[in-house]
Amino acid sequence: MALVAGGTRGAGRGIAVQLGAAGATVYVTGRTSGSERSEMDRPETIEETAALVDAAGGRGIAVQVDHLVPDRVRALVARIANEQGALHILVNDIWGAEIEWNRPVWESSLDTGLRTLRLAVDTHAITSHFALPLLIETPGGLVVEMTDGTDEYNGSRYRVSFFYDLAKAAVNRMAFALGHELAPHRATAVALTPGWLRSEAMLQAHGVTEATWRDAVAHAPHFAISESPAYVGRAVAALAGDPEVARWNGRTLSSGQLAQVYGFTDVDGSRPDAWRYLTEVQDPGLPADVTGYR
Repeated sequence: MALVAGGTRGAGRGIAVQLGAAGATVYVTGRTSGSERSEMDRPETIEETAALVDAAGGRGIAVQVDHLVPDRVRALVARIANEQGALHILVNDIWGAEIEWNRPVWESSLDTGLRTLRLAVDTHAITSHFALPLLIETPGGLVVEMTDGTDEYNGSRYRVSFFYDLAKAAVNRMAFALGHELAPHRATAVALTPGWLRSEAMLQAHGVTEATWRDAVAHAPHFAISESPAYVGRAVAALAGDPEVARWNGRTLSSGQLAQVYGFTDVDGSRPDAWRYLTEVQDPGLPADVTGYR
């Protein structure tokens, strides 16, 4: 029994579908439904994600929720408790924020920056506050805080803007804190980062589809290390199925790292290790070459 909070598109959709493929019932939440779009103004909907969960072999249940509204989240968790009686997996992938790239804090829009923090941090805290009492009723629960960058990578690098950097550091720290609070209840919390994710928005920005994504390498050579949303979804499914998942408690993990441990692959059969590639190839300014990295 899983709740993917922020499952409309991108990593959240990939995770929901792969949990469905593993046989889970997945509550898929987000602000964009068939009748209403969020401020992101994109076409993907929670109903589409739920249908993909069904097609993968699970059961998808779409519920429109703004995770900044405590009463809406409280009602969601009460519904899960009433309908299912348990919650085993919580994925906090809520985001949906406008980002101002490469601007110092004094040149950034304060409204936009504070909105980023609310959508990236407050939503996760609100959802955990209401969902975790249900999750810890059953030993073995798993909480996944979705992030961008491992502690090791982010700890020594500036992440594109003051507000974005702060948001991702906060989410990574959430996993650490939740790990301490959940351990006595035999539950586990981790932060998990995909690599260069081929989300719907990223594919659109490069003018390609999932089937033709390699065409983008001609103008963005390092895109060769990119990965589909299914890859990080398989990472979550592997964690959920690991009876020794507590070994990861409180840590920040990557899809590429977990693929080496659990043996899953991306949809093309490869195992991209984006964060090692970024550190060893892209950041030092070396020519794009994914040999040994996927």
